[in-house]
Amino acid sequence: MSTEARADQLIATEWSGGTLPYRVGHRKLGMWLFIVSDSLTFSALLIGYAYVRSSNVWPTPFPFYPSIIFSTVMTLCLLSSSLTMVMGVSASARGDTKAVRKWILLTIFFGLAFIVLHLIEWNHLINEGLRPFSLPKEWVTQFTQNGVQPTALFGATFFGITGLHMFHVLTGTIYLGVIAARVNKLKHEDVEISGLYWHFVDLVWMFVFPMIYLLSINFKG
Repeated sequence: MSTEARADQLIATEWSGGTLPYRVGHRKLGMWLFIVSDSLTFSALLIGYAYVRSSNVWPTPFPFYPSIIFSTVMTLCLLSSSLTMVMGVSASARGDTKAVRKWILLTIFFGLAFIVLHLIEWNHLINEGLRPFSLPKEWVTQFTQNGVQPTALFGATFFGITGLHMFHVLTGTIYLGVIAARVNKLKHEDVEISGLYWHFVDLVWMFVFPMIYLLSINFKG
């Protein structure tokens, strides 16, 4: 091998991109394609929500305490799970499988905590009388403006958007459970791909939380 060829080989080895800087595994590419398509789904739902909200008399049923405080705790659970997921992927890059399992199990814990808190909230709202296409009588009386009743679509949009997101969190915890159970047999890329999915789920909530909750604060409550 000539000196020039050896130099080219050394450069290709030291630079991880080599001659294929856009190289990506088919599984990671599949996850990215899924994330793009799923982000379009949530974007359509949130755009539709914004349109319906601006076109109707919309109730603002969430008092700062306890509703917004409660949903903020839910948000902190997801943010904490993102941090633990980052730590898990970092441990995977080092080849520390024990640390990977520990951090992923912590991520699952925060994800399940989010789901439990969300179900508690759902149960409270359902007991108040909120349904997909009807509002509690107290809400109708409280938020009636100039004889115009608030739209009953609040329940459909709330349960639809938050329910779809909660389903993604649930499937994510199952996915991470499989990763944690088989971490010794998996490659770093597999852990990294699971992290991509989980961060996507957390990012979606960062749009859902302000649009569904913060814009519906009842400052008089």
